[in-house]
Amino acid sequence: MNIEVTPATQAERPILRHLMELYLYDFSEFDGADLGPIGLYEYPYLDHYWVEPGRSPFLVRVEGSLAGFVLVARYNYFTAEKDAWVMAEFFVLRKYRHKGIGEQVARLIFDQFPGPWQVAQIPENASATAFWRKVIQRFTHDNFQEYTLGNENWRGPVQTFVSPPASQQEHKT
Repeated sequence: MNIEVTPATQAERPILRHLMELYLYDFSEFDGADLGPIGLYEYPYLDHYWVEPGRSPFLVRVEGSLAGFVLVARYNYFTAEKDAWVMAEFFVLRKYRHKGIGEQVARLIFDQFPGPWQVAQIPENASATAFWRKVIQRFTHDNFQEYTLGNENWRGPVQTFVSPPASQQEHKT
């Protein structure tokens, strides 16, 4: 199966915005979000991904078809400093879930951004926590930590690990 994770260009911003609506619709099951006055969900940070350093938007395609997106940012859930990579948002369309695609996408992103990582989930989304624990455990060969935070920066589980530079990575399966 051909899986591509490519940086979302300025011209592709509307595509990511449309995918964000699907993501926020799915996520409303957990956060109870309502539609805004014009029938759309609100994600106030999306435009920042094309103008702020330390933010990177990606589109995911499977066999050439849009299948999701990833937003990566620099942040630290413990300190609010910009000294760790975070999986700010991660979305795979339902059609492509439970097929190993999400794990492959996550690995491609982790490989692309070496250094310290923090991946957080809200407590209400138990399936996301199970997914990330499994993916990170496999990626790091069980060399990660998990914390449950309840501070002003985050509430919920956070997995932390270090993604090695490409020159130090062994073949991961």
